[in-house]
Formats: sequence, structure tokens, C-alpha cells
Amino acid sequence: MSAMQRTHVRHPLVAAIAASSALAFPGLAAVAQERSLTVEEVVVTARRREESLQDVPIAVTALTGQELALRGFSDISELAQSVPSVTLEPTRATNTTLTAFIRGVGQQDPLAGFEQGVALYLDDVYLARPQGAMLDLYDVERVEVLRGPQGTLYGRNAVGGAIKYVTRRLSDEFEGRVRASYGAYDQMDFVGTVSVPVSDSFRLGGTVASFQRDGFGDNFTTGEDQYNKDILGYRLSAEFEPSERLLMRLAYDKTEDDSNPVAGWRPFPGAASGAPVLGDVFDTTAGAAVLPTTAGINGNNSVENEGWMVSVDWQLSDTLTLRSITADREDYTESVIDFDGLAVPDFDAPVVYDNEQFSQEFQLLWNTDRVNAVLGYYYLDAEASNDFDVVLGQLVPGGITAYTGGVVETEAWSVFADVTYELTERLSIAVGVRYTEDERRADIFRGNYLGTGSPFLGNDSAILLAATSDYEADQTYDDTSPRLNISYRLTEDATVYAGYSKGWKAGSFDPRGANLLSPEVEQGFDAEELHSWEAGLKATWWGGRALTNIALFYSEYQDMQIPGSIGVDGDGDGVNDSFVGTVTNAGESEISGIEVEGSFLFTENFSAQYALSLLDAEIKEWIVAGQNVADQRAIQNTPEEMAFLALNYDVPLAGGDLRLSGNWSYKGDITQFEIANEFIDQEAYSLFNASITWLSADDAWLVGLHGKNLADEEYRTAGYCFGFAATSGCPSALGLEDNTTVFFGPPRTWTATVEYRF
Repeated sequence: MSAMQRTHVRHPLVAAIAASSALAFPGLAAVAQERSLTVEEVVVTARRREESLQDVPIAVTALTGQELALRGFSDISELAQSVPSVTLEPTRATNTTLTAFIRGVGQQDPLAGFEQGVALYLDDVYLARPQGAMLDLYDVERVEVLRGPQGTLYGRNAVGGAIKYVTRRLSDEFEGRVRASYGAYDQMDFVGTVSVPVSDSFRLGGTVASFQRDGFGDNFTTGEDQYNKDILGYRLSAEFEPSERLLMRLAYDKTEDDSNPVAGWRPFPGAASGAPVLGDVFDTTAGAAVLPTTAGINGNNSVENEGWMVSVDWQLSDTLTLRSITADREDYTESVIDFDGLAVPDFDAPVVYDNEQFSQEFQLLWNTDRVNAVLGYYYLDAEASNDFDVVLGQLVPGGITAYTGGVVETEAWSVFADVTYELTERLSIAVGVRYTEDERRADIFRGNYLGTGSPFLGNDSAILLAATSDYEADQTYDDTSPRLNISYRLTEDATVYAGYSKGWKAGSFDPRGANLLSPEVEQGFDAEELHSWEAGLKATWWGGRALTNIALFYSEYQDMQIPGSIGVDGDGDGVNDSFVGTVTNAGESEISGIEVEGSFLFTENFSAQYALSLLDAEIKEWIVAGQNVADQRAIQNTPEEMAFLALNYDVPLAGGDLRLSGNWSYKGDITQFEIANEFIDQEAYSLFNASITWLSADDAWLVGLHGKNLADEEYRTAGYCFGFAATSGCPSALGLEDNTTVFFGPPRTWTATVEYRF
């Protein structure tokens, strides 16, 4: 009898802790011998079928909605504190745009023309753009994080890994949840969910969520809050299940983010204005939102994203299932970016992002006692556009503006297959292959104007000085990616595996490139690929009371796509009066590491979870002007060390169960961009969090108090380096004020939450 088949846990909170531990760290099946404790089987769909997480021979971590609630998670970025080799940060400290890296692979810039190195899925729908991807955690059943290339099982090829956000299925009984929270900085959150069975075969559901919070700091120029939060979202869903063999799901969601623009903190005083360095890193004097520089978008800062999805699962026979996933998504962003962070219009940028995508995926799944196979077809039709002005308002009287407008269209299709065959009861082999074809079409225009803003963003009186880009181009990229995995069950509770997989991402066009100066930008930048070898162990031991999962990997990363921006001195006076985008296909990098995660159930009341990753990420080849400058470059957003430790203790209280928990997370040194800079990079740091939660015996009430960053650590999450080389060490300067700015993670906060389930 396996550990998952033993006696059911009687103590509700022990069960919750054990189950959440199992999901926080793959496949926990821990039992305490003295009470024959067990946990429910952890079921995930990492390999496109339902199976125990411990049986999945790849590096994958999953957390349930219950665990997220017990730990007081607010958004998806907090996963990075406890998941090995993962960095998730809000782009420019926004509340909705995500910068994601896994095992050294990701994408720093959210501009059109660039796809993410980490694939994000919402109910099996690939999100092509990072705007709106910083998901607040509500209406969630679980979140799965898969590390390493994913392509032979998924619609879109992912080089670094994939994050799957899985929403709750609707209940066949009337039920609902109401959660209200209040916390530091006048945080006020509300989430309400209801599921209504209209008939035996038809169910309707809906969720509405509001997340509100004052800022961590102040904007002394506009009078508004800095780092505040103002998000409203809702989700509507329906399920039709006329028989045991047919299930149809329909969902629509929409989110509106009206949070204030955030400007980074300046480590240097204004070189021209003399503006002093502020004492609080969350404060600013940024004035772009009320200056003429952003009049073209009325100083507006907002993100709207919405989408619908229809999925059909049709079980053709006992072994064969046909699945269809049809989806359409779009988002629209108007954003105020104040690069100088000052009241003067030295270096401001109004930005508009407009993205649309349609996708269709078909899967044919064949599952027998010894064979599990997936055959799939995926189609994506996407359009990403951006329009933005870079306004250098103090350079000359009236200002100079560099406008960039670009549309990049993607039409991609792929076929993929993956077969797992059990050669014996202990030995399994999985073989997969994928063929992808991506066509990119670009329409780019860039121009320099005399005036504060361009005609494209509202300034009809601007005078065109020179066009720097004006072209249309298209390229088609294709690739074949294989996967091989062998797993062997040493015992009933221990499995070893080894495998190889290839990740690939198509090339594209940089809308910021100046083709009139450098005609080669019309050719676009090249595709990148990653070859990854991985070996691992998944084991339950100490009589079923402990779990240790280990993964070792080695990757060769070729033609890594690195976007950047540099200043351009158009008139030769020694001062940069424009900028140009650059994309480097960095020749070759090597990334290797070890990842360890697991749990201990010391007693029926006391448990612990841990995680660790040690990475060696090194660029081997980076050619500049015929010279290899690899020793002067670093892989972005990839700390070499990560550690996590959580301790939980539970006791009966007031007819329910009280859980006391605390955790510590550690991140090693982080280089924000490819060139190290002490003013925007983050040295190693630790975060301490703690929670007290009470769960009623009937699971109807959950009350929690959560404290985060209890040591009030100041840590950098992003930055811009356009300051002077002599002071800030930046490779390229723009503006006259020594423009280096830094964004920070949240300070010490607390949140009290009450949830009622009916």
C-alpha cells in the first residue's frame, strides 16, 4: 500500500498543512507513523494529463489556492521566494506587468517585438505579452511552475520554463466564498465568488475582486501616492457537462489597473536642476504625469486586459480524448514613464501598448495502462504594437522628442507529440518532438522632432527633424525541438530520472532600431535556442515523514536575445539628443545548477519546508566590434544562490485549528542588466514573513494575520541606468540630470483577512 492510500487525516489543519506542503514542494506524501497521517494525492496536469505530482519526472513545483491563502500571497511574484531558480518581479514596480526569469532565461523588456522566455498560461491559454500578466491570486485552484524547456507538451515553445495559473472548477452544488482584507497603508481587498448549478449538467460561476492600497511613498510634485494599488477585476464562467464523456468550459475575465505611475528613486542629485536626493526610497518628485511631455495620453496611467476562452474535452473512448482550447485576449496600456524622476521635463516617456491575440489548440490524448501520448496542433495570431515618445525637454528650448511607433504581427503554428511508454513496472521512457513555424511582420517608424511630444501623441506643432526608421519587413523562422526522458522507480517511494530537451524562441524585429542609420535592423534579430540536460531524484523517506526532491541541470544557451537602449549624439556636440534600440544575439552561455526542495513532518503538529538552488550562469561569448567581451557581461536577474525555509506549528483552538508559521527566503546578488552596476543591482538579501491563521472545524471560516518583510529590508527590483558614466557608471547617458533611477520591493506590511465559505 502506498503512502497516498493510507488512513485519512482527521486533524483538519494538519491535513491542510501537509497538503499545502505537498503542493508547495512537489509530490509530498508524508505521514506521521504515530497517527497514520496521510495527505490527499497531489494531482497536476504538468504533462497534459492528471497524475500525481511525485510521478512527474521533471522539475515542477505547485501550490494550491489553499496554501496561497494560508501564506497570505497577494500576487504571482511571491512564488519566487520559495521556488528554486525563479525570479519574478513587477516591471518598473507596476502592478500588472511581469518580468519573469527561470534558470537564467527570461525577457527584461516588455516592448512589442519581444516574446517572453518564460511562458505564462491562464487555464492552458498562453499569454503572449507581459502586460496584464502580473496576476493577483484569486479564484485559483493551483499554480504550477515548470522549470526547463517546455515545448513537446505545450502549445507555445518555452525556453526557460512555464507558469500555469489554473482556476477553480465550478461546483455541482451551490457554494461561494467571501474574503475581505485590511492592512498596512490602508490596504482594502475584497474577493467574492459564487458557483450556481443551474441543472445537473449546467453550472454558472462568477468572481469579483478589488485590490486597493495607498502608496508606500509620496509624489511631492503631483501630490499623489507612490507605489499604490487600484485594481478591479472580475471573471465569469460556465460549464456544460451533458455526459461523463463531454465537458465544455467557457470563461471571460477582465481586469482594470488604475494605479498611479511609479517613478524610481534617484541615488544622485539632479545635475542641472540641483534637486536633492530624497531620504525615503519610496518617495519621488517626478512630474511627468502633469507635464506637457505626457499630454498626448493626458498623463494617464492605466492597464486594461480581457479575454475569453472556450475549452472542450470529449472522451471518444476509454483511452482516447479530444481536447480543444480556443481563446482570444487583448490588452491596452497607457503609461507614464518618468526616467529622470524629477519635476523638470528632462527625460519623460508617454507610452501606449496595444496587444491582441487569438489562439487555437487541439490535442489528442491517448492513455492506457502502459502508454500515455499527446498529439497536438497549435495556432497563434497575435499583434503587438507600441507608440511612445522619448522627450528630452531640457536639451534645447522647446525640447527634442524621439518618437517610436511599431507594430509586430506574429502568425505561428506548430505540431507536437509526446509519448511516455512504461517498458516495465519500474522503467519508463518519454520521447517528444515539436515543429514550429513563426512568421513575423513589422511596420516601424521612428522620427526625431523639435518640440515637447510628437504629432503621433498629440503635439501637432512638432517639427520633424529627421526620420531614423521607416520600413516594413517580414521574416519566417522554423525549428524542430526534441525531448527525451527516462525515469526509473528505485523503490515504491523513490524515482530517478534523466533527460534532454531543447527550447527555442523565434527571432523578431526591434521597433526601436534605426534602419536609416543601420540597414541591418531590417533583417531582424535571430532566434535563440537552449539545450538542457537534467537529472533528478524524487524520494519520500523517514517512514513517509520526509520528502526530498533534487534536480541537477546543465544548459547551453545560444544566440540569447538581449534588448537594450543607447543614447545617440545626432549633431556631434557631445550630448546625446536621441536614442536607438539595440538587440544582441549573445553568442553562447552556459548555465548549470542544483535545485533541492522538500518537507519534514516532525510531529503531527510541527512541520517544515525548504528549498535551495545553486546556479552557475556564465556568458562564454559576446562579440562587440570583433572582440569577445563575455567577461564584462552577466546574465540578467539570475541570483547564484536562493534558499527558503518555512516552519509551521498547529494547535486546536476554539473548536478549530490555529496555525503559526514563519518563513525565511534568501536571494543572492542580482544583476539587473547585462552590465553590472552597483547603483541599480541588488546585493544578497533576506526576507522574513510570518502568518497566524485559524480554520474552523467545518472549513467555513478562515481568519488570518500576515506580516511580510518583517525586517523592513530595502531591496531593488528594477532600475534604469541613463546617468553619467563618471558618477553612475552607466554605459550611455540621456538627459542632463544624471538619470539613474531604482525601484524597490514592498516595505514591511501586515494584512488581516477574514474568509467565509458557504
